[in-house]
Amino acid sequence: GAVHRPELGSLVATVPAGPRALDEARRAVAAVDDEAVRLKSAVKSRDGFFTTFFISPYSRYLARWCARRGLTPNQVTTASLLTALIAAGCAATGTRGGFVAAGVLLIASFVLDCTDGQLARYALKYSTLGAWLDATFDRAKEYAYYAGLALGAARGGDDVWALALGAMILQTCRHVVDFSFNEANHDATANTSPTAALSDKLDSVGWTVWVRRMIVLPIGERWAMIAVLTAVTTPRITFYALLVGCALAAAYTTAGRVLRSVTRGARRTDRAARALADLADSGPLAHALRRVLGRGLPGFAVPAVALLGGAAVVACSALTDFGGVLPVAGALVYVLTSALAVARPLKGALDWLVPPLFRAAEYGTVLALAGEADVNGALPAAFGLVAAVAYHHYDTVYRIRGDAGASPAWLVRAIGGQEGRTLLVTALAAVLTAAQFKAALTVLAVAVALVVLVESVRFWVSAGAPAVHDEGETA
Repeated sequence: GAVHRPELGSLVATVPAGPRALDEARRAVAAVDDEAVRLKSAVKSRDGFFTTFFISPYSRYLARWCARRGLTPNQVTTASLLTALIAAGCAATGTRGGFVAAGVLLIASFVLDCTDGQLARYALKYSTLGAWLDATFDRAKEYAYYAGLALGAARGGDDVWALALGAMILQTCRHVVDFSFNEANHDATANTSPTAALSDKLDSVGWTVWVRRMIVLPIGERWAMIAVLTAVTTPRITFYALLVGCALAAAYTTAGRVLRSVTRGARRTDRAARALADLADSGPLAHALRRVLGRGLPGFAVPAVALLGGAAVVACSALTDFGGVLPVAGALVYVLTSALAVARPLKGALDWLVPPLFRAAEYGTVLALAGEADVNGALPAAFGLVAAVAYHHYDTVYRIRGDAGASPAWLVRAIGGQEGRTLLVTALAAVLTAAQFKAALTVLAVAVALVVLVESVRFWVSAGAPAVHDEGETA
């Protein structure tokens, strides 16, 4: 293979040419503080502002403490999850003391979340299972905390389940924008975008790097904001701030990536097209229609058709009374447009938008119909269903990034594909009462969760591929 020159940092490597050079090399090697190097290398070189300046300066020492006592990264990851779940339980009490405790524990959970990776790097203890646990537990912690906040608000007489579900949908769609864009350009053969050059120029000015990292509201900044607002305000204000912050971050990153995509001279590869098709999560209905539709749409029209179809089903679900047939008609249109969108390989400049548009359509439809049901418990049931489906979508991402392929075809068929689930939920809303619809959502959530969790755990426990997780990059 090719010979590379690694960045040594404070380490020393040389080939001495004589006795004097050998003595100098030995002195240089002896002068290196190995422990300081290990501690420094335990911390990610690229991280958010809050994590870099408020967590890592001391969490690296906690990682060393854990290493010296024989603790494993997986044990620290599990402790982080348990701490976050206790935080969610405190938030669910609905008391001011509970909210304050929840905020403190959420920060503690994040400290442990940073520590597990630092421990793995410090002690050189990496594992496929550990990477998967770290990736999936981050989502479980955040969304369990949203549910805890919603339960706590309900105890005080304020129903914020729609806001909690909206925050989860927005955060999930933000992530799939990151994943889809990165996969579409993972091995692009060229990059002549002027925005890429502008990004490099901005990164050459120190303070702009931190501003751009903070704008995207990464996990450190996001959890710090949630923790502080939980402690000093109300769940409703916390969710409003979270929704506004995530919406601005999503607008910034998506606009930057759209601009970069339309101005770059890159050719997408077959690998990128396969990854986007897997992220689209199309089911039996879309695949059957795709065979009928043939070549499908011109490349430039694909994202527009996906957007229009998704907007149609969400609007029909949100703007009509519960129990009507218009959402079903919107879903049928959506099934057709989603099949058209994937009828040809997704190699267009903006085809990476298709998976996040599909996510927004499916999740948004569930939110709209549960909100229209106007029965106590429908929105929590919808929250559970979206959480189960989102887990499947995140699991697909981690498999692709670990070069392990996508979720097996039988699993996608078993849970209907994104267009099949969307049509099913609208049909259930049309033929069932509100109370029956709530029960159906609950059953569907449990069924999907069981199928995807069992298969996911089976795969990652036995897989030899690494799970890779990153919350994304600046636009």
